[in-house]
Parts: sequence; structure tokens; C-alpha cells
Amino acid sequence: MISKTAITFKNINRLAIPATISGIAEPLLSITDTAIVGNIPIDGVESLAAAGIVGSFLSMLIWVLGQTRSAISAIISQYLGANKLHEVKTLPAQAIFLNLVLSFLVLGSTVFFIEDIFSLFNASGKILEYCVSYYAIRVWGFPLTLFTFALFGIFRGLQNTFYPMLVAMIGAGLNIVLDFILVYGIDGYIPALYLEGAAWASLISQGVMALLAFILLRSKTKISLKPQLPIHKELKSLIVMSLNLFVRTLALNTALLLAVREATALGTEYIGAHTIAVNIWLFAAFFIDGYSAAGNSMGGRLLGAKDYNGLWSLAKKINIYGIIISLLLLALGFLFYQPIGQLFSKEPGVLGVFYSFFYIVLVGLPMNSVAFLFDGMFKGMGKMKFLRNVLLGATFLGFVPTLYLGLYLNWGIYAIWSAFVIWMLFRSTPLVWKFRTEFKPLLQKG
Repeated sequence: MISKTAITFKNINRLAIPATISGIAEPLLSITDTAIVGNIPIDGVESLAAAGIVGSFLSMLIWVLGQTRSAISAIISQYLGANKLHEVKTLPAQAIFLNLVLSFLVLGSTVFFIEDIFSLFNASGKILEYCVSYYAIRVWGFPLTLFTFALFGIFRGLQNTFYPMLVAMIGAGLNIVLDFILVYGIDGYIPALYLEGAAWASLISQGVMALLAFILLRSKTKISLKPQLPIHKELKSLIVMSLNLFVRTLALNTALLLAVREATALGTEYIGAHTIAVNIWLFAAFFIDGYSAAGNSMGGRLLGAKDYNGLWSLAKKINIYGIIISLLLLALGFLFYQPIGQLFSKEPGVLGVFYSFFYIVLVGLPMNSVAFLFDGMFKGMGKMKFLRNVLLGATFLGFVPTLYLGLYLNWGIYAIWSAFVIWMLFRSTPLVWKFRTEFKPLLQKG
């Protein structure tokens, strides 16, 4: 009989498949908003641009403060591998409490300066008005999402990706239904709220997901969410890991936000097309991220057990599976090249720009896969400082110079997406090198 901890196709997929479904739920929410908002009959292009700008800003906030999920997962999985899970039973509640306090501080600090913030993205006129009204509703889902992410991190550390998948599927399904009802309305019953309807749909879905995740954690695990003293000895390590990931995510979002800013400066059609491409790029990333989540959960446990041969085997297998998936997504992208764009917009100007560069998004998927998979493994092993340095180098030595050199040479939208390709190359190469040099010498022969 094969153990549930063996590095087999079945055990990897036991974690990866639910994590994939869970992972794509988040970009699916954004994709749904993008597709439905892009087809609004009044000011559809402006609404699409506003949704893209606000979505990018909120993603930055969520990703920056949501890194506690990875830190919690890393610590719990390593203690699980060392058979010392009972020693960290009070840590999650302390970490989540700290994270929620930070989220409300950040939320409060942005509310008063939101017009100035979106002006930095080159938003003006009607687009700026839509950004402000959309954000005023969506922002209240920010602490709810952080809370849900932290609970997902606990489940992931416990080698359970099924419950996060269940919660994410319900949330995504509810969001889609509410999008159609609130954006377009129901004649005679519910007025069409257009862009604000999409914001309410997302907020309600985020609330439901937070509640479901809380109920499952309380009923299915022995983890307590009641903060208790004394302060756990691992809280300092968790904070250090989170801070390293905080800096890393700032670097990551610098690239994403600079891309949005420069696409907005090119014109309404360009930011509309860029919004579509980014949502598809993120959808593919989270699709591949299922195996990254498996690497995260299993990698931490194997490191805790000092099973270096198992760790090496895990890296090889998840990379094979991840690259196969990325190649399938690439093939599907080229096969449905035209229909994909038409899902999101009917505007000829937006579609013309989108079709001109979408192939760049597709051909970079296999390289992205390698970066995401090793990224997940290093997070699970708690190697946050190295991940921080890789992202800083990739952004400020790769992405930024390529972007502004391309804009100087008048490459337009191609400058933005060429910079993304270089960015991912700078992210993937050091991760592969570091893993090989650190763990290959530790392998036991025979």
C-alpha cells in the first residue's frame, strides 16, 4: 500500500488538482468581471479600463499583505513533517489577528487619497470617476480576502487543498451569478447597476467565502482562531518571512502597476486590451499554480522530515506536470485566438490591439511554469529571503530597463509584454540554479 506522503503522481495530484481549481477561482472572479464589464452597453470601454486599474491596485494590496498565507503554510507543513504539529497550535490565530489589524490600517489610509492614487495610473475624466465608485465598494472585500487567504494557508500546511477548493468554487459560482444579476439587472425587479453591480457581486462573494472557510476550519480541524498568550516563538520567524515576502510582492507589483500605468498612457484601447491580457495571464498562472501549491505543501513537509531525495523527486515531477499543462494552455490559446478576445470585448479598437500582442502572452507560458513551480517549493521550505532577492533583481534589473528601453524605441504595447518575458526569465533561472546547487549535494545514493 502506497503512503499518502509518497512522491507519486496520485499524491501530488491529490493536492494539485484541488489547488488548481481553488487557484483559478480568484482570477476567474476578475475574468468574469472583465468579460461582463467589457460588454456593458453604456461606457463599456471606460468601465473596462476602470475595472482593470482598480483590480490591479487591489491585487497589489492583497498580494502584499496576503503573504502570511505562505508563511503560515511553510511553518505548519514543516512542523507536520517533523511530527511536532501540536507545538504550533496557537500560532495561526496570532498571525491572522496581526494581519487583519494591518489590513484595516492600510484600508483606512487609502480611502482618503483614492483619487490621487488612481491619477498616478494616468486615469482621468470618466475613467477616474468610475475607478473611484468601483473602488469604494470593492475595497471592503480586502480584509475578507486576507482572512480567507490565511485560512487557506492553514489548510495547505495541513496538506489539505480540498476545503479551499470547495470554498473557492462556491465563491466563484456565486460571483458569476451575481455579476449577471447586478450588472445587467432583472427587468422589473432589479435595476442594472453596471460597473457598481460588478463591485457588489465581488464583495458579497468574498464575504461568503470568508464565512465558509471559517466554518470549515472550526468544524474540520483542531486549529483555534482565538488569540492566546504568550506570543508563540515562531511568530518572529513568521513575521520575518512575511516581511521578506512583503518586499518581494512590492517588487512584483511594481512591475504589474508600471505596466498598467504605461498601457493607460498609450490610450483607452490599449489599457482595455492590456486588462484582458493580464487577466488571461493570471488565469494561466493560477492554473499552473496548482502544482506550485502541491510543491509548497509537500516541499515544506519533506524539508521538515529531512527527506532530500523525496524533495528532489518532487521538484522533477511537478515541473514535468506543470510544463505539460502550460503547453496545453498555449495550444488552446492559439486554437481559440480570436474567440478568446471576443469573450471580453466587442470593441474593434480593443480587439485589434489585443490580437496584435496576445501571442507573446502565450509563448511565455512554459517559462512561467518553471518560475511558479519553484517559487511554490521555495515558499514551502521557508526560503523567503532568496525569493525576495530574485524578485528585486527580476523587476529592477530585468523588467524596468526592458520596459522603458522599449517605450523609448516606440514599441508601444510590445514594450510592456517584452518586459514581462524578460521578467519571467530573470525569475525562473536563479530558482532552478539555487535548488540544484543547494539540494543535489544532499542526495543519498543507492
